[in-house]
Formats: sequence, C-alpha cells, structure tokens
Amino acid sequence: MIAAATDPRYTPDSRYAWVRLALSLLLATVACVGSWSVVVALPEVQREFGTLRGLASFPYTCMMIGFAAAAIGMGKLTDRYGIVVPILIGAVSQGLGFIIAGFAPSILVFALAHVLIGIGASIGFAPLIADISHWFRQNRGLAVAITATGNYLAGALWSPLFQSLISSHGWRWTHIAVGCFVFVFMLAMAGFFRRRAARDLTQAAAVAARGRALGVSTNTLLVALAIAGFGCCMAMAMPQVHIVAYCADLGYGAARGAEMLSLMLALGIFSRIGSGFLADRIGGLSVLMIGSFMQAAALFLFLWFDGLTSLYIISAIFGLFQGGIVPMYALVAREYLPPEQAGGKIGIVITATILGMAVGGVASGWIFDYFLSYRMAFLNGLLWNGVNLLIVGWLLLRRRDAGGQPVAQTA
Repeated sequence: MIAAATDPRYTPDSRYAWVRLALSLLLATVACVGSWSVVVALPEVQREFGTLRGLASFPYTCMMIGFAAAAIGMGKLTDRYGIVVPILIGAVSQGLGFIIAGFAPSILVFALAHVLIGIGASIGFAPLIADISHWFRQNRGLAVAITATGNYLAGALWSPLFQSLISSHGWRWTHIAVGCFVFVFMLAMAGFFRRRAARDLTQAAAVAARGRALGVSTNTLLVALAIAGFGCCMAMAMPQVHIVAYCADLGYGAARGAEMLSLMLALGIFSRIGSGFLADRIGGLSVLMIGSFMQAAALFLFLWFDGLTSLYIISAIFGLFQGGIVPMYALVAREYLPPEQAGGKIGIVITATILGMAVGGVASGWIFDYFLSYRMAFLNGLLWNGVNLLIVGWLLLRRRDAGGQPVAQTA
C-alpha cells in the first residue's frame, strides 16, 4: 500500500478518482486502435495478398490471441506493480506491431505482427478496468463501464479515420503512421498513472461474503464466467468482424461497412454507460442477462434483412443491445471474486471473451468460404449466444435461491 493513497484527496470516489477515470478513458481510446484497424483494413489486405476470406481474417485472430494472452499477464502485473508497467509494455508492443505490419511482405508476417498489436491493445481494456475498479465504490459499475467504453470509442473514432487514411495513403503507410503515434502517446500518458489505490480489508471481506451467498466456489464461478463470455463473444464477433466485408460483398462498398461499424460502436458506447449505471442498482448479473438476450434478438434480425438502410438500422440496434455485455463480465468478477486478485481474475474472464471474438471472427470467415454466404455464420452466433444465456441464467437462479445481494456498491 502506498502511503499517499490514504490522503483524502486520493481515496475512492474522490475528485482524483474521477480525473483518473477520464484519463483512463482517453488512454483506452488510443490504445484500443489495434482492436479495430485490422477489421477496416481487411478488404484491402485480402486484395493485395490475394487470399480467401478465411485467411484474410487470420490477422484479426492473431490480434485477439495477443490481446487475450496479454490480458492475464498484464492483469497480474497490475495487481503487483500498478498499471504503469503494463502501459509501457503496451506502448512498445503496439507501436512495433503496427510498423512491422506496414512493411509486411506476406499475409503471414502481417498476421504475426498483429500478435504484438493485440498485446499493446490489451492494456486499454482488462488492466485499466481492474485499476479503475479500486478507485470507486458507490459508482463502480459506472466507472468500469466508462473505462470499457474506450474500446468502443476507439472503434467509433478510429474506424472512419483509418478507412480515410487507407483510401488516401494506402494501408501500409497508415499502419506505420498510426504505430508511431500510439507509441509516443502511450509513453506520454504512463506518468499520469503512477499513484495506486489503497486496499481496504473490510471491502475484501464483503466480497468474500457475497461470493459465499452465491453458493458456488471461486473456481467454479470463474470457469462459468469464462465459458459464458466465450459464447457471448463468439456471437458478437460475426457482425463486428465481418460487417465491412459483408457490405462489400453485397455491393455497398467497404466505406459503407466502416460507417456501420462506427455507428454500431458509437451506440455501443451509450449501451456500456447505461449498463454500468443500471448495474450499480440491480447488479452486474441481471444486466448481463438483459444484454445477452437482446444481443440474440439483434443477431436474429441480421438473418432476415440485408438492404442498405436495414443494415444501418440493425447495426445501430446491435450496438445498443450488446455494448454493455463484456464490461458486465468484468464487473461480476469484481463483485464476487477477491479484490486483491482483481487484475488477474478479470484478465482471465476478459481473455475468454477475447478468445470468443478471435475464434468467432475466423470461424465466420471459414463458414463464409464454405457456404459462400454469411447466413450460417449468423446462425452459428445465435447458437453460441444460447450457451451464454444458459450459464448466466443458472448463476442468476443460484443468487436468488441463496438470497444473494445483487448490488455491489460497498465492495
């Protein structure tokens, strides 16, 4: 524990906590560019290297593997040393990855460079979420959701900018320029996050009591959340990863697809903030169930409508429905699992969601290559979403049967 953290100016829910939250959102918005750049560049990269859609989707999978692999390790580093060390590692990794991608002579090198990009981008999600969760009690759900919003804000802002830069300067120059910018920006931001929050043993006891009330062991809950998160993001990956290519296939052009992705993620921002606000009142599990059900409804709509106007509308609906889901997994982990292990445990849960996105992205590409249509890919997403709903519903029933407290504002 750092002595300065006991200063009233630097306690949970203080003015400093809100300033730190704003800086976390800014850092996440820049750091998470690597989560979306590969989606926008997919059609141009596929065209230059002359590959099938499944192989062209492989760089996205590599990025998500790097993101997932780093989430656990960076989370544990955050628990032990604070967030600064992961930020520095992320700056070097992502900057180098973008530059290598810009000079890539083959799709394989381009894909492997995205492992480094994913490692760097991971700093903008699970580690920052774990860090900010220690700085709030009364508004923890909202703070977690706002920090997680940086990932979607990155998609909403960077997607059209990245597409514009590719159109005017080519995808290679764009990757090199963005890599240099991200490297400098993340290094400059690291110094603002040196202070660490004090650990409160009474709050740790409250979390332990809530976990016992749920009626499942820590390991069982962790595994259940991981499987549910994987299934949820297998479903989520289809529209998010392939909407640009889907629009290009339908003849609407990649630019229209990038606009839909931007719209999807922009409205997902409102969903995330709203979900965090609601979670502070009814609990993360309840909000998770609502979001998962509504995501299934939106995926169902994609099966029946493919007109340009329809796709804009459904993309907006999808963003509003699913935007708050992933932060709720982090919040549930924070509500029921030991706070001193927050970085590592949240990292495990988030890693499962990332792997779901990674596998879902490439699986949708393979399904498209086999059927020459995305219809079966949407159906595959609905199936995995059903797995997620079953697990979250089971946890909700156990909480109610045990009389578990749904609200986690005191931990």
